[in-house]
Amino acid sequence: MAGLGLKFLGTSVLAGLLVAGMAMPAVGALGLTAKDTAESFDNIPDDFKTPPLSQASYIYDAKGGVIAKVFDRDRTVLTKDQMAPIMRQAQVDIEDNRFFEHGAIDLKGIIRAASKNAESGSAAQGASTLTQQYVKNVNVEQAGDDQDAFLEATRKSMGRKIQELKYAIKLEEDLSKDQILTNYLNITFYGHQAYGVEAAATRYFSKSAKDLTIPEAAMLAGLVQNPSAYDPVLHPQAAQNRRNTVINKLLEYKHITPQQAKDALASPLGIKYKEPLNGCITAQAGMGFFCDYVRHVVKMDPVFGKTQADRQKLWSQGGLKIYTTIDPEKQAAAYKAVTTKVNPTDSVSAAMTMIKPGTGEILAMAQTRPYGLDAKQNQTVLNLNVDAAMGGGNGFSPGSTFKPILAAAALESGTPITQQYPSEHQIPYPTMTTCNGTWKADGSTVENESSSEVGPYDMKEAMAKSVNTYFVELGKDVGLCPMKQMVNKLGIKTLASGAPLVQQPSSILGAVEVSPMRMAAVYAAFAARGLYCDPIAISSVVGADGKKLAVPQANCTQAMLGTTADGVNTLLKTVIEKGTASNIKINDGREFAGKTGTTDNRYAAWFNGYTPDLATAVWLGGPGGNVSMRNITIGGEYFDSVYGSSGPGPIWQMAMNDAVAGTPKSSFQLVSIPDPATPPGGGNTEPANPAPPAGDGGANGNGATGLINGGFTLPPGVIGGGNGGPGKGGKHH
Repeated sequence: MAGLGLKFLGTSVLAGLLVAGMAMPAVGALGLTAKDTAESFDNIPDDFKTPPLSQASYIYDAKGGVIAKVFDRDRTVLTKDQMAPIMRQAQVDIEDNRFFEHGAIDLKGIIRAASKNAESGSAAQGASTLTQQYVKNVNVEQAGDDQDAFLEATRKSMGRKIQELKYAIKLEEDLSKDQILTNYLNITFYGHQAYGVEAAATRYFSKSAKDLTIPEAAMLAGLVQNPSAYDPVLHPQAAQNRRNTVINKLLEYKHITPQQAKDALASPLGIKYKEPLNGCITAQAGMGFFCDYVRHVVKMDPVFGKTQADRQKLWSQGGLKIYTTIDPEKQAAAYKAVTTKVNPTDSVSAAMTMIKPGTGEILAMAQTRPYGLDAKQNQTVLNLNVDAAMGGGNGFSPGSTFKPILAAAALESGTPITQQYPSEHQIPYPTMTTCNGTWKADGSTVENESSSEVGPYDMKEAMAKSVNTYFVELGKDVGLCPMKQMVNKLGIKTLASGAPLVQQPSSILGAVEVSPMRMAAVYAAFAARGLYCDPIAISSVVGADGKKLAVPQANCTQAMLGTTADGVNTLLKTVIEKGTASNIKINDGREFAGKTGTTDNRYAAWFNGYTPDLATAVWLGGPGGNVSMRNITIGGEYFDSVYGSSGPGPIWQMAMNDAVAGTPKSSFQLVSIPDPATPPGGGNTEPANPAPPAGDGGANGNGATGLINGGFTLPPGVIGGGNGGPGKGGKHH
């Protein structure tokens, strides 16, 4: 049968060309003969492949709510039964009314078109069957955004026409007429970014294709010939005239009754247009940044494809159902806090990530300024919560919130939690061992926040007061290598920019640039008794074929002994009980711990806090450069100097109170830390957290903490971002 079909097709092609030659002199100009055409026809491979159609993908929150619909092409593929029968009939009647009677080629149509064209002296009428049109649409679909491939797929040439004819006969051998029509209705472009009849029905009538009425179906069917000229939004009269032509065709071919035709012709267009909303910009409750992070995960993680091209193809073809870890209630709490306490118009911004300890699940990701491209509306697409490779900037210096990592390394290596040091107000940075050798003292100094902070201190009080010189002395004994190894175990393998971590004493005090999400993961590991998990955003993905895809895993590992984490948790619980964060509370009295942090010149302030069940990192600072948070108004409140406890602390408190309300309470496994025999501080009686707070161990004045301009830098080309190299904010070692 196939052989007979091909012979018939060859005959049909030649017959068509002879007719076309009579009607269109251009064929003669091409120099084509029947022999040439037959040979070229035989040389065309018949392995025509119909690609999977690009569709919209949907991203869902942890409770099944839609975060966003994302697409390269807005399309939802339907089955025959999901389309209104009148829609299918209208498309056939206006495009190819003999579709169910002829084969891949309609010889009667060719002869009729040739006759009409000969009469008019032009090539005004074509004779492509609906199957041939489908083949052309497949070629356009395969071209995608490749302009050269698109021009080739739409080029009006005899060679292209012959190729389409051969592919059409192949399709009619492989598929039923109903299948071809269904495929056609799914692939066809209807204007306004609507590909396929379902997207078109939604776009123009705000309904599904299965619910289309006669006049609605007629209007959509009429659009296909020229979506621009018959655009019902821009050219309603032309659209109505074209719709009426289709209605009359339905009547002519007896697919509707005269009364149905009369009623349909009398009806208004009834357009209920829905703007094609695409991508993360449509996400609600501030989820645009998380949505963008999910997009980066799919495009970057090898689990979704070995090469970048493979992953891009998966994303572009779409049809994915991406279920994420985001908790809508916790997201709402985070979004409310960062937008209530800080205004989008403020010179500074806030960012917050919440992570579930022991799982790595990202439960919330929010920042003050809205997701979008309009800078005049204070919008941004820069995700301040994540690393540069995932759509973020070059990170922020975490200040004293890095000190607990050194404490963990010290306890893990056998340092007693009662360890004391002189902790003088100011000391020179001492020589320290590194993984590769030695960092040699160069005369630079480090000092405590207040001149009254003079030891001796033990680890508990030093952590509560965030005493810089204590932790530098601790670092000398422990060495920079164990701290770097602990930083790595807690998921920080590079700076947020992707640059390598440098082993230097100032890193003890946070002279590195990291993202809030990374710090939330660190503190989640403390909460989970030392179990570190990579942050994960995606719980499952269902492909366009309905099959589940592999997703990135949390890869949980024990970064430290449980008893080490218990010690850190006990130290950080002291911070909120009688240390620099004693003003921060959770209303229901549940147990929590945390650490404040500020950087030189108050360029950044942090509070990273956690319960056993929820870890939350909050950063506050200038989103596009260094803004000194002194004598500044934030969220309508004036600050003479921002501290971790006074800036990000209240943001954390507002979010956590909403996030944990009504959830079960858990407790830490704490360790007993005896008080030192001799009262520390040489008789210093200043309270641990005066108002304003005593500080977070930042802002040395002489820049000795080695912060890169004290805070945030941007990737090259983003809002004037530089290369993240050493700046003018202190000495770098």
